[in-house]
Amino acid sequence: MKQNTLNRYKSWLVSAAIAVGVTAWLLSGQLGDDEEVSPVSENTATSSTASKSAVRVRTQSAEQVQRTITVNGKTAPARIVELAAETDGRVISIGAERGASVERGGVIVSLDERDRKARLAQAQATVKQREVEYEARLKLKSESYVSEAQLQEAVALLEAAKAELTRAELDLSYMNIRAPFGGALQSRVVEVGDFVSRGDPVATFVDNRTIIVSANLSEFDAHYVDVGDTAEAELATGETVQGRIRYIAPVADEATRTFGVELEIDNSGGTLRVGGTAELRVPAEEVLAHRVSPSLLTLNDAGNVGIKIINSDGLVEFVNADIALSSNDGMWLTGLPQDATIITVGQGYVADGAIVDAVPEEDVATAVAIKSGPEADD
Repeated sequence: MKQNTLNRYKSWLVSAAIAVGVTAWLLSGQLGDDEEVSPVSENTATSSTASKSAVRVRTQSAEQVQRTITVNGKTAPARIVELAAETDGRVISIGAERGASVERGGVIVSLDERDRKARLAQAQATVKQREVEYEARLKLKSESYVSEAQLQEAVALLEAAKAELTRAELDLSYMNIRAPFGGALQSRVVEVGDFVSRGDPVATFVDNRTIIVSANLSEFDAHYVDVGDTAEAELATGETVQGRIRYIAPVADEATRTFGVELEIDNSGGTLRVGGTAELRVPAEEVLAHRVSPSLLTLNDAGNVGIKIINSDGLVEFVNADIALSSNDGMWLTGLPQDATIITVGQGYVADGAIVDAVPEEDVATAVAIKSGPEADD
């Protein structure tokens, strides 16, 4: 009976023993994990420290430079005039072809004179006649043979004759349409045989001896520029020319809120072509700026162009590029601290606000020099 009872509960006892053993093993594992928490945490901290990005930096101080206002513009002749006929006539000769350089007073188009010389001779004869009549009446007036009214009539007739002579001389001079100043003939709309009336267009004449570069200045930059200031422009051909500011708009454009400005450039040799694009550079105020290489510029997430520095908190900081001056030696940026630590290598791999391992350029140069010493001896 007792043996049967043991056999009956044998399977239950075995199951209970296994459950107690598994529970004891699990408890021993938790205790072991608690004991190893500290080493794992230490390894994690060590890994985080080792994962900081290393960048190369250069610490430099700002220098005093003159900021340059740079805007895009275009070149144009200093003057453009539309020449028109001042009298009636038929074109009998062409004095200048399109594109030709013409000095002031040079003939562009000549009209037929018809009877204008005869009318001039008649006017000259009439003037002489009126002069004689006036002299005679003046003499008789002194002898009281002519009244004052008769003398004034002679004066009026003489002045009328002189006016007619002036009209005849001008009408004859209008037969030749001349250049009003030295320049170039842009276009001509008449040919030999064409008949023109007074006021009809004849040609377009431009002053290419003096050219202008016109551009628009912002509201901020306009008050730094004055008429008479010296400035320069880089033409589309790569040429750099200098001139003086001849005009600044007194009122801003309503649409763009910018002020028009014109740079006057001497082109007496006629070597510069006009009508192309140009970059106007006007000296402005003096500012503190850092000289950097254009290769150090980068983009932030918003698409702004700038440079990355290490700020006073030791974090990476993105600063928008405010270019004060560009030259062959680099570009000068304002808006940075007077003493700035600029990231020169690795700026493309670190984000704004990141903690980095900043390695000064001079330390890298020293390490390279030390390393190359023994190798040179070998």
